[in-house]
Amino acid sequence: MTNSADFDPSYEPSQGSRNLTHRDADWSGLHILVTGLGVSGFAAADALSDRGAIVSAVSADATPAIGERARILEILDVDVRLGPEHLLDVPQDTELVVTSPGFRPDHPLLLAAADRGIPVWGEVELAWRMRAQSGAAPWITITGTNGKTTTVNMLASILRAAGLRATSAGNVGTPLLEAVLHPDPYDVLAVELSSYQLYWQRSVAPVASACLNLAPDHVDWHGSLEQYRLAKAKVYAGTELACVYNVQDPATEQMVRDADVVEGCRAIGFTLGVPGPSMIGLVDEVLADRAFVEQRRTSAAELATLADLRGDSPSVAPHNVANALAAAALARAYGVGPLSVRDGLRAFVPDAHRIADVATVDGVRFIDDSKATNTHAAAASLVAFDHVVWIAGGLLKGADVDALVQSVADRLRGVVLIGADREQIARALVRHAPDVPVVDVPDTDTGVMDVVVARAGDLAQPGDVVLLAPAAASMDMFTDYGARGDAFAEAVHRHASRHEGPTES
Repeated sequence: MTNSADFDPSYEPSQGSRNLTHRDADWSGLHILVTGLGVSGFAAADALSDRGAIVSAVSADATPAIGERARILEILDVDVRLGPEHLLDVPQDTELVVTSPGFRPDHPLLLAAADRGIPVWGEVELAWRMRAQSGAAPWITITGTNGKTTTVNMLASILRAAGLRATSAGNVGTPLLEAVLHPDPYDVLAVELSSYQLYWQRSVAPVASACLNLAPDHVDWHGSLEQYRLAKAKVYAGTELACVYNVQDPATEQMVRDADVVEGCRAIGFTLGVPGPSMIGLVDEVLADRAFVEQRRTSAAELATLADLRGDSPSVAPHNVANALAAAALARAYGVGPLSVRDGLRAFVPDAHRIADVATVDGVRFIDDSKATNTHAAAASLVAFDHVVWIAGGLLKGADVDALVQSVADRLRGVVLIGADREQIARALVRHAPDVPVVDVPDTDTGVMDVVVARAGDLAQPGDVVLLAPAAASMDMFTDYGARGDAFAEAVHRHASRHEGPTES
Protein backbone atom coordinates (compact mmCIF):
# COMPACT_ATOMS: atom_id res chain seq x y z
CA MET A 1 0.00 0.00 0.00
CA THR A 2 1.34 3.40 -0.98
CA ASN A 3 0.62 6.11 1.55
CA SER A 4 0.54 9.86 1.17
CA ALA A 5 4.16 10.18 2.27
CA ASP A 6 5.17 8.52 -1.00
CA PHE A 7 3.81 11.45 -3.00
CA ASP A 8 5.57 14.75 -3.65
CA PRO A 9 6.28 16.14 -0.17
CA SER A 10 6.01 19.72 -1.40
CA TYR A 11 2.44 18.97 -2.46
CA GLU A 12 2.75 21.71 -5.08
CA PRO A 13 2.92 21.58 -8.88
CA SER A 14 6.32 22.11 -10.49
CA GLN A 15 5.42 25.76 -11.01
CA GLY A 16 5.01 26.23 -7.25
CA SER A 17 6.00 29.88 -7.40
CA ARG A 18 2.44 30.62 -8.54
CA ASN A 19 1.27 30.31 -4.90
CA LEU A 20 -1.84 28.29 -5.68
CA THR A 21 -3.56 29.03 -2.37
CA HIS A 22 -6.65 30.93 -3.54
CA ARG A 23 -9.01 31.11 -6.49
CA ASP A 24 -7.43 34.26 -7.98
CA ALA A 25 -3.93 32.78 -8.17
CA ASP A 26 -2.41 32.14 -11.59
CA TRP A 27 -3.82 28.74 -12.59
CA SER A 28 -3.44 29.45 -16.31
CA GLY A 29 -1.45 27.04 -18.43
CA LEU A 30 -1.09 24.38 -15.72
CA HIS A 31 -1.55 20.87 -17.07
CA ILE A 32 -3.96 19.18 -14.65
CA LEU A 33 -5.44 15.68 -14.76
CA VAL A 34 -8.80 15.12 -13.02
CA THR A 35 -9.60 11.50 -12.17
CA GLY A 36 -13.27 10.61 -11.97
CA LEU A 37 -16.28 12.44 -13.36
CA GLY A 38 -18.70 12.22 -10.49
CA VAL A 39 -20.16 15.41 -9.07
CA SER A 40 -16.89 16.47 -7.44
CA GLY A 41 -14.71 15.57 -10.44
CA PHE A 42 -16.94 17.51 -12.80
CA ALA A 43 -16.88 20.53 -10.50
CA ALA A 44 -13.09 20.39 -10.28
CA ALA A 45 -12.58 20.15 -14.04
CA ASP A 46 -15.05 22.98 -14.64
CA ALA A 47 -13.47 25.31 -12.03
CA LEU A 48 -9.90 24.65 -13.19
CA SER A 49 -10.76 25.10 -16.87
CA ASP A 50 -12.54 28.35 -16.05
CA ARG A 51 -9.28 29.63 -14.56
CA GLY A 52 -7.24 28.85 -17.64
CA ALA A 53 -5.72 25.51 -16.67
CA ILE A 54 -5.19 22.91 -19.39
CA VAL A 55 -7.42 20.15 -18.06
CA SER A 56 -7.82 16.53 -19.01
CA ALA A 57 -10.28 14.22 -17.27
CA VAL A 58 -10.59 10.45 -17.16
CA SER A 59 -13.29 8.09 -15.94
CA ALA A 60 -13.53 4.32 -16.00
CA ASP A 61 -17.32 4.57 -16.28
CA ALA A 62 -19.44 5.96 -19.08
CA THR A 63 -22.88 6.15 -17.50
CA PRO A 64 -25.47 8.52 -19.00
CA ALA A 65 -24.76 11.08 -16.25
CA ILE A 66 -21.00 10.91 -16.86
CA GLY A 67 -21.56 11.13 -20.61
CA GLU A 68 -23.58 14.32 -20.14
CA ARG A 69 -20.85 15.83 -17.95
CA ALA A 70 -18.24 14.83 -20.50
CA ARG A 71 -20.12 16.64 -23.29
CA ILE A 72 -20.31 19.83 -21.21
CA LEU A 73 -16.61 19.68 -20.34
CA GLU A 74 -15.62 19.10 -23.96
CA ILE A 75 -17.39 22.35 -24.86
CA LEU A 76 -15.07 23.97 -22.27
CA ASP A 77 -12.02 22.49 -24.04
CA VAL A 78 -11.44 19.80 -21.42
CA ASP A 79 -9.88 16.67 -22.90
CA VAL A 80 -12.22 13.92 -21.63
CA ARG A 81 -11.39 10.24 -21.98
CA LEU A 82 -13.86 7.57 -20.87
CA GLY A 83 -13.06 3.91 -20.34
CA PRO A 84 -10.68 1.87 -18.16
CA GLU A 85 -7.95 1.89 -20.82
CA HIS A 86 -7.33 5.58 -20.04
CA LEU A 87 -6.63 4.88 -16.37
CA LEU A 88 -3.26 3.22 -16.79
CA ASP A 89 -0.88 6.17 -17.04
CA VAL A 90 -0.66 9.92 -16.52
CA PRO A 91 -0.48 12.18 -19.61
CA GLN A 92 3.09 13.32 -20.28
CA ASP A 93 2.75 17.03 -19.50
CA THR A 94 0.76 16.59 -16.27
CA GLU A 95 1.87 18.83 -13.39
CA LEU A 96 -0.93 18.08 -10.94
CA VAL A 97 -3.50 15.32 -10.41
CA VAL A 98 -6.84 16.07 -8.75
CA THR A 99 -8.42 12.81 -7.66
CA SER A 100 -11.81 11.67 -6.43
CA PRO A 101 -12.51 9.38 -3.45
CA GLY A 102 -13.28 6.56 -5.87
CA PHE A 103 -9.57 6.19 -6.60
CA ARG A 104 -7.62 4.33 -3.92
CA PRO A 105 -4.05 5.47 -3.21
CA ASP A 106 -2.71 2.27 -4.80
CA HIS A 107 -4.53 2.88 -8.10
CA PRO A 108 -2.06 2.50 -11.02
CA LEU A 109 -2.76 6.05 -12.19
CA LEU A 110 -1.89 7.54 -8.81
CA LEU A 111 1.13 5.28 -8.37
CA ALA A 112 2.35 6.48 -11.76
CA ALA A 113 1.98 10.07 -10.56
CA ALA A 114 3.97 9.25 -7.43
CA ASP A 115 6.74 7.65 -9.47
CA ARG A 116 7.07 10.83 -11.52
CA GLY A 117 6.93 13.17 -8.52
CA ILE A 118 3.57 14.65 -9.56
CA PRO A 119 1.56 15.93 -6.57
CA VAL A 120 -1.93 14.56 -6.00
CA TRP A 121 -4.68 16.67 -4.47
CA GLY A 122 -8.10 15.50 -3.39
CA GLU A 123 -11.27 17.47 -3.94
CA VAL A 124 -11.04 18.91 -0.41
CA GLU A 125 -7.53 20.23 -0.95
CA LEU A 126 -8.59 21.84 -4.23
CA ALA A 127 -11.70 23.38 -2.66
CA TRP A 128 -9.63 24.89 0.15
CA ARG A 129 -7.25 26.41 -2.39
CA MET A 130 -10.19 27.75 -4.41
CA ARG A 131 -11.40 29.92 -1.54
CA ALA A 132 -11.36 33.68 -1.90
CA GLN A 133 -8.03 35.31 -1.08
CA SER A 134 -9.71 37.38 1.63
CA GLY A 135 -13.01 37.13 3.45
CA ALA A 136 -13.53 33.43 2.66
CA ALA A 137 -16.08 31.52 4.72
CA PRO A 138 -14.38 29.61 7.54
CA TRP A 139 -14.79 25.84 7.72
CA ILE A 140 -15.96 23.77 10.68
CA THR A 141 -14.95 20.20 9.88
CA ILE A 142 -16.40 16.89 11.09
CA THR A 143 -15.37 13.29 10.58
CA GLY A 144 -15.90 9.97 12.37
CA THR A 145 -16.78 6.41 11.52
CA ASN A 146 -20.46 7.10 12.23
CA GLY A 147 -22.70 10.10 12.84
CA LYS A 148 -20.95 12.54 10.49
CA THR A 149 -23.96 13.42 8.37
CA THR A 150 -26.35 13.85 11.28
CA THR A 151 -23.87 15.99 13.18
CA VAL A 152 -22.93 18.23 10.27
CA ASN A 153 -26.61 18.83 9.47
CA MET A 154 -27.33 19.58 13.13
CA LEU A 155 -24.44 22.04 13.10
CA ALA A 156 -25.69 23.74 9.94
CA SER A 157 -29.16 24.05 11.51
CA ILE A 158 -27.66 25.67 14.62
CA LEU A 159 -25.57 28.09 12.55
CA ARG A 160 -28.63 29.12 10.55
CA ALA A 161 -30.60 29.60 13.78
CA ALA A 162 -27.88 32.07 14.78
CA GLY A 163 -28.66 34.12 11.68
CA LEU A 164 -25.65 32.96 9.68
CA ARG A 165 -25.74 32.04 6.01
CA ALA A 166 -24.50 28.46 6.36
CA THR A 167 -24.79 25.11 4.65
CA SER A 168 -23.58 21.56 5.09
CA ALA A 169 -21.06 20.60 2.44
CA GLY A 170 -18.40 18.07 1.51
CA ASN A 171 -19.34 14.42 1.86
CA VAL A 172 -22.99 15.49 2.26
CA GLY A 173 -25.22 18.31 1.13
CA THR A 174 -23.72 20.89 -1.22
CA PRO A 175 -20.58 19.76 -3.13
CA LEU A 176 -17.68 21.46 -1.40
CA LEU A 177 -16.26 23.22 -4.45
CA GLU A 178 -19.73 24.48 -5.34
CA ALA A 179 -20.15 25.88 -1.82
CA VAL A 180 -16.76 27.58 -1.94
CA LEU A 181 -17.39 29.19 -5.33
CA HIS A 182 -21.03 30.11 -4.72
CA PRO A 183 -21.75 33.59 -6.12
CA ASP A 184 -23.59 34.51 -2.92
CA PRO A 185 -20.86 33.72 -0.37
CA TYR A 186 -21.62 31.78 2.79
CA ASP A 187 -20.71 33.08 6.23
CA VAL A 188 -19.50 29.67 7.39
CA LEU A 189 -19.45 26.08 6.10
CA ALA A 190 -20.21 22.92 8.09
CA VAL A 191 -18.00 20.40 6.30
CA GLU A 192 -18.35 16.63 6.50
CA LEU A 193 -15.12 14.83 5.58
CA SER A 194 -14.72 11.13 4.90
CA SER A 195 -11.47 9.29 5.50
CA TYR A 196 -11.04 9.10 1.71
CA GLN A 197 -11.23 12.88 1.46
CA LEU A 198 -8.99 13.49 4.45
CA TYR A 199 -6.29 11.17 3.11
CA TRP A 200 -5.19 13.66 0.45
CA GLN A 201 -5.62 16.97 2.27
CA ARG A 202 -2.66 19.00 3.55
CA SER A 203 -3.64 22.67 3.73
CA VAL A 204 -7.09 22.88 5.36
CA ALA A 205 -7.12 24.99 8.54
CA PRO A 206 -10.61 24.84 10.10
CA VAL A 207 -11.77 27.15 12.84
CA ALA A 208 -13.07 24.12 14.75
CA SER A 209 -12.99 20.39 14.10
CA ALA A 210 -14.23 17.08 15.47
CA CYS A 211 -13.71 13.35 15.11
CA LEU A 212 -16.87 11.83 16.56
CA ASN A 213 -15.66 8.26 17.00
CA LEU A 214 -13.34 5.65 15.54
CA ALA A 215 -14.19 2.04 14.69
CA PRO A 216 -12.85 -0.38 12.07
CA ASP A 217 -14.09 0.57 8.61
CA HIS A 218 -12.79 1.07 5.07
CA VAL A 219 -9.66 -0.97 5.79
CA ASP A 220 -9.88 -2.28 2.21
CA TRP A 221 -9.35 1.29 0.91
CA HIS A 222 -6.68 2.42 3.40
CA GLY A 223 -4.78 -0.86 3.67
CA SER A 224 -4.80 -1.03 7.47
CA LEU A 225 -6.71 0.22 10.48
CA GLU A 226 -3.73 2.40 11.40
CA GLN A 227 -3.79 4.15 8.03
CA TYR A 228 -7.55 4.68 8.47
CA ARG A 229 -6.92 6.20 11.92
CA LEU A 230 -4.20 8.49 10.57
CA ALA A 231 -6.53 9.73 7.83
CA LYS A 232 -9.29 10.49 10.34
CA ALA A 233 -6.81 12.32 12.60
CA LYS A 234 -6.06 14.81 9.82
CA VAL A 235 -9.36 16.52 10.59
CA TYR A 236 -7.64 18.26 13.52
CA ALA A 237 -4.56 19.50 11.65
CA GLY A 238 -4.26 23.28 11.60
CA THR A 239 -7.37 23.90 13.72
CA GLU A 240 -7.56 27.45 15.03
CA LEU A 241 -10.05 27.58 17.94
CA ALA A 242 -11.23 24.18 19.19
CA CYS A 243 -10.63 20.48 18.63
CA VAL A 244 -13.74 18.60 19.77
CA TYR A 245 -13.31 14.96 20.85
CA ASN A 246 -15.46 12.15 22.23
CA VAL A 247 -14.77 11.56 25.92
CA GLN A 248 -16.14 8.00 25.57
CA ASP A 249 -13.72 7.26 22.69
CA PRO A 250 -10.11 7.69 23.88
CA ALA A 251 -8.80 7.31 20.34
CA THR A 252 -10.29 10.69 19.42
CA GLU A 253 -8.71 12.38 22.44
CA GLN A 254 -5.33 10.94 21.47
CA MET A 255 -5.78 12.36 17.97
CA VAL A 256 -6.20 15.80 19.54
CA ARG A 257 -3.10 15.34 21.69
CA ASP A 258 -1.08 14.42 18.60
CA ALA A 259 -2.48 17.16 16.34
CA ASP A 260 -0.44 20.09 15.06
CA VAL A 261 -2.80 23.01 15.72
CA VAL A 262 -2.68 26.78 16.03
CA GLU A 263 -1.26 28.05 19.31
CA GLY A 264 -4.08 28.58 21.80
CA CYS A 265 -6.46 26.07 20.21
CA ARG A 266 -8.55 24.36 22.92
CA ALA A 267 -9.44 20.68 23.42
CA ILE A 268 -13.18 20.35 24.11
CA GLY A 269 -14.77 17.05 25.09
CA PHE A 270 -18.35 15.94 24.63
CA THR A 271 -19.83 13.22 26.81
CA LEU A 272 -23.09 11.46 27.58
CA GLY A 273 -22.08 11.74 31.23
CA VAL A 274 -21.88 14.77 33.51
CA PRO A 275 -19.36 17.15 31.91
CA GLY A 276 -16.18 18.28 33.57
CA PRO A 277 -14.56 21.65 32.84
CA SER A 278 -13.91 22.21 29.12
CA MET A 279 -16.63 19.68 28.26
CA ILE A 280 -20.22 19.64 27.04
CA GLY A 281 -22.39 16.83 28.39
CA LEU A 282 -25.61 15.75 30.08
CA VAL A 283 -26.93 16.79 33.47
CA ASP A 284 -30.17 14.86 33.96
CA GLU A 285 -31.94 15.62 30.66
CA VAL A 286 -30.14 18.89 29.95
CA LEU A 287 -27.33 19.44 27.44
CA ALA A 288 -24.95 21.44 29.61
CA ASP A 289 -21.96 23.56 28.57
CA ARG A 290 -18.95 23.71 30.91
CA ALA A 291 -16.56 24.70 28.13
CA PHE A 292 -17.65 28.13 26.91
CA VAL A 293 -18.83 29.80 30.11
CA GLU A 294 -16.66 32.07 32.22
CA GLN A 295 -17.08 30.16 35.49
CA ARG A 296 -16.78 26.72 33.94
CA ARG A 297 -15.18 25.18 37.03
CA THR A 298 -18.28 25.86 39.12
CA SER A 299 -21.18 26.38 36.70
CA ALA A 300 -22.67 25.43 33.35
CA ALA A 301 -24.94 26.90 30.69
CA GLU A 302 -28.08 25.08 29.57
CA LEU A 303 -28.04 24.58 25.79
CA ALA A 304 -31.07 22.33 25.18
CA THR A 305 -32.98 19.42 26.64
CA LEU A 306 -33.59 15.89 25.41
CA ALA A 307 -37.15 16.96 24.65
CA ASP A 308 -35.72 19.44 22.14
CA LEU A 309 -34.07 16.53 20.32
CA ARG A 310 -36.96 14.09 20.33
CA GLY A 311 -39.33 15.97 18.08
CA ASP A 312 -42.32 13.69 17.44
CA SER A 313 -40.43 10.51 18.41
CA PRO A 314 -41.06 8.90 21.79
CA SER A 315 -37.33 8.66 22.51
CA VAL A 316 -33.94 9.77 21.24
CA ALA A 317 -31.09 7.31 20.68
CA PRO A 318 -27.96 7.88 22.78
CA HIS A 319 -25.74 8.25 19.75
CA ASN A 320 -27.95 11.03 18.41
CA VAL A 321 -27.63 12.78 21.77
CA ALA A 322 -23.86 12.47 21.34
CA ASN A 323 -24.14 13.91 17.82
CA ALA A 324 -26.10 16.87 19.20
CA LEU A 325 -23.48 17.46 21.90
CA ALA A 326 -20.71 17.46 19.31
CA ALA A 327 -22.61 19.87 17.04
CA ALA A 328 -23.30 22.13 20.01
CA ALA A 329 -19.63 22.12 21.03
CA LEU A 330 -18.52 23.11 17.53
CA ALA A 331 -21.14 25.84 17.29
CA ARG A 332 -20.22 27.22 20.72
CA ALA A 333 -16.55 27.23 19.71
CA TYR A 334 -17.54 29.41 16.77
CA GLY A 335 -19.32 31.83 19.11
CA VAL A 336 -22.95 30.79 18.73
CA GLY A 337 -25.13 31.55 21.76
CA PRO A 338 -27.04 28.98 23.84
CA LEU A 339 -30.49 29.96 22.54
CA SER A 340 -29.40 29.47 18.94
CA VAL A 341 -28.07 26.01 19.84
CA ARG A 342 -31.47 25.13 21.27
CA ASP A 343 -33.41 26.59 18.33
CA GLY A 344 -31.17 24.90 15.78
CA LEU A 345 -31.53 21.47 17.42
CA ARG A 346 -35.29 21.92 17.64
CA ALA A 347 -35.44 22.78 13.94
CA PHE A 348 -33.24 19.88 12.85
CA VAL A 349 -34.96 17.19 10.77
CA PRO A 350 -33.05 13.88 10.52
CA ASP A 351 -32.26 12.48 7.10
CA ALA A 352 -34.13 9.41 5.93
CA HIS A 353 -33.03 5.92 7.03
CA ARG A 354 -31.42 7.08 10.28
CA ILE A 355 -33.46 5.57 13.14
CA ALA A 356 -36.66 6.66 11.39
CA ASP A 357 -39.97 5.55 12.90
CA VAL A 358 -41.91 3.91 10.09
CA ALA A 359 -45.04 2.68 11.88
CA THR A 360 -46.36 1.07 15.03
CA VAL A 361 -48.40 -2.07 14.39
CA ASP A 362 -50.14 -3.95 17.21
CA GLY A 363 -47.86 -2.24 19.75
CA VAL A 364 -44.63 -3.03 17.85
CA ARG A 365 -42.48 -0.14 16.53
CA PHE A 366 -40.86 -0.65 13.14
CA ILE A 367 -37.71 1.47 12.76
CA ASP A 368 -35.58 2.03 9.66
CA ASP A 369 -31.87 2.50 10.31
CA SER A 370 -30.69 1.21 6.96
CA LYS A 371 -27.83 3.74 7.19
CA ALA A 372 -26.26 1.46 9.85
CA THR A 373 -23.93 -0.10 7.28
CA ASN A 374 -21.19 -1.20 9.70
CA THR A 375 -21.04 -2.89 13.09
CA HIS A 376 -20.31 0.30 15.02
CA ALA A 377 -23.41 2.02 13.66
CA ALA A 378 -25.57 -1.05 14.23
CA ALA A 379 -24.39 -1.32 17.84
CA ALA A 380 -25.27 2.32 18.50
CA SER A 381 -28.74 1.72 17.11
CA LEU A 382 -29.38 -1.55 18.94
CA VAL A 383 -28.44 -0.25 22.38
CA ALA A 384 -31.05 2.49 22.05
CA PHE A 385 -33.82 -0.07 22.67
CA ASP A 386 -34.51 -2.63 25.39
CA HIS A 387 -36.13 -5.42 23.33
CA VAL A 388 -35.34 -5.72 19.65
CA VAL A 389 -36.13 -7.97 16.74
CA TRP A 390 -33.06 -7.28 14.63
CA ILE A 391 -33.03 -7.38 10.83
CA ALA A 392 -29.37 -7.80 9.87
CA GLY A 393 -27.12 -8.79 7.00
CA GLY A 394 -25.76 -7.77 3.64
CA LEU A 395 -22.12 -7.19 2.68
CA LEU A 396 -19.99 -7.13 5.84
CA LYS A 397 -16.84 -6.00 3.99
CA GLY A 398 -14.68 -8.28 6.11
CA ALA A 399 -15.98 -6.91 9.43
CA ASP A 400 -16.02 -9.11 12.54
CA VAL A 401 -19.52 -9.25 14.04
CA ASP A 402 -18.75 -11.31 17.17
CA ALA A 403 -18.18 -8.33 19.46
CA LEU A 404 -21.39 -6.68 18.20
CA VAL A 405 -23.54 -9.76 18.77
CA GLN A 406 -22.02 -10.40 22.20
CA SER A 407 -22.66 -6.80 23.31
CA VAL A 408 -26.35 -6.78 22.35
CA ALA A 409 -27.34 -10.42 22.96
CA ASP A 410 -29.45 -9.63 26.01
CA ARG A 411 -31.58 -7.16 24.02
CA LEU A 412 -32.48 -9.51 21.18
CA ARG A 413 -36.02 -10.90 21.03
CA GLY A 414 -35.21 -12.46 17.67
CA VAL A 415 -33.15 -11.97 14.52
CA VAL A 416 -34.06 -12.05 10.83
CA LEU A 417 -31.03 -12.51 8.58
CA ILE A 418 -30.77 -11.35 4.98
CA GLY A 419 -28.06 -10.86 2.40
CA ALA A 420 -24.84 -12.39 1.20
CA ASP A 421 -22.97 -12.56 4.52
CA ARG A 422 -25.85 -13.60 6.77
CA GLU A 423 -24.16 -16.90 7.61
CA GLN A 424 -21.32 -15.04 9.35
CA ILE A 425 -23.85 -13.33 11.60
CA ALA A 426 -25.65 -16.63 12.16
CA ARG A 427 -22.43 -18.22 13.44
CA ALA A 428 -21.85 -15.31 15.82
CA LEU A 429 -25.40 -15.71 17.14
CA VAL A 430 -24.82 -19.41 17.80
CA ARG A 431 -21.71 -18.52 19.81
CA HIS A 432 -23.04 -15.57 21.77
CA ALA A 433 -26.85 -15.72 21.71
CA PRO A 434 -27.75 -19.39 21.25
CA ASP A 435 -31.23 -19.03 22.76
CA VAL A 436 -32.32 -16.20 20.48
CA PRO A 437 -34.64 -17.40 17.67
CA VAL A 438 -33.18 -16.76 14.23
CA VAL A 439 -34.98 -16.68 10.88
CA ASP A 440 -32.78 -17.10 7.81
CA VAL A 441 -34.17 -15.55 4.62
CA PRO A 442 -32.03 -16.81 1.74
CA ASP A 443 -33.86 -15.08 -1.12
CA THR A 444 -31.88 -12.10 -2.49
CA ASP A 445 -34.74 -10.71 -4.56
CA THR A 446 -35.49 -7.14 -3.43
CA GLY A 447 -39.16 -8.09 -3.06
CA VAL A 448 -38.26 -10.39 -0.19
CA MET A 449 -38.67 -7.54 2.31
CA ASP A 450 -42.37 -8.42 2.75
CA VAL A 451 -41.31 -11.83 4.05
CA VAL A 452 -38.65 -10.24 6.26
CA VAL A 453 -41.09 -7.79 7.86
CA ALA A 454 -43.75 -10.46 8.38
CA ARG A 455 -41.32 -12.87 10.06
CA ALA A 456 -39.92 -10.07 12.22
CA GLY A 457 -43.45 -9.11 13.26
CA ASP A 458 -44.13 -12.73 14.25
CA LEU A 459 -41.10 -12.70 16.57
CA ALA A 460 -41.97 -9.38 18.23
CA GLN A 461 -44.13 -8.75 21.27
CA PRO A 462 -46.06 -5.57 22.10
CA GLY A 463 -43.57 -2.95 23.28
CA ASP A 464 -40.75 -4.39 21.17
CA VAL A 465 -38.92 -2.69 18.31
CA VAL A 466 -38.35 -4.29 14.92
CA LEU A 467 -35.12 -2.65 13.83
CA LEU A 468 -33.54 -2.65 10.40
CA ALA A 469 -29.91 -1.96 11.34
CA PRO A 470 -28.08 -4.33 9.02
CA ALA A 471 -24.44 -3.76 10.11
CA ALA A 472 -23.59 -4.30 6.46
CA ALA A 473 -23.60 -2.64 3.08
CA SER A 474 -26.59 -3.12 0.80
CA MET A 475 -25.21 -3.64 -2.69
CA ASP A 476 -25.69 -7.41 -2.71
CA MET A 477 -29.46 -6.87 -2.90
CA PHE A 478 -30.17 -3.16 -3.34
CA THR A 479 -28.84 -0.13 -5.20
CA ASP A 480 -27.84 1.51 -1.92
CA TYR A 481 -28.87 1.75 1.73
CA GLY A 482 -31.62 4.20 0.78
CA ALA A 483 -33.27 1.69 -1.54
CA ARG A 484 -33.01 -0.94 1.20
CA GLY A 485 -34.68 1.38 3.71
CA ASP A 486 -37.40 2.33 1.24
CA ALA A 487 -38.14 -1.34 0.56
CA PHE A 488 -38.41 -1.95 4.31
CA ALA A 489 -40.73 1.02 4.88
CA GLU A 490 -42.99 0.01 2.00
CA ALA A 491 -43.18 -3.56 3.32
CA VAL A 492 -44.00 -2.27 6.81
CA HIS A 493 -46.88 -0.19 5.46
CA ARG A 494 -48.23 -3.21 3.57
CA HIS A 495 -47.86 -5.24 6.77
CA ALA A 496 -49.75 -2.58 8.71
CA SER A 497 -52.61 -2.54 6.22
CA ARG A 498 -53.14 -6.28 6.77
CA HIS A 499 -53.46 -5.92 10.54
CA GLU A 500 -56.40 -4.63 12.49
CA GLY A 501 -55.96 -2.20 15.35
CA PRO A 502 -54.38 1.24 15.71
CA THR A 503 -51.51 2.07 13.42
CA GLU A 504 -49.35 5.19 13.76
CA SER A 505 -46.72 6.49 11.40
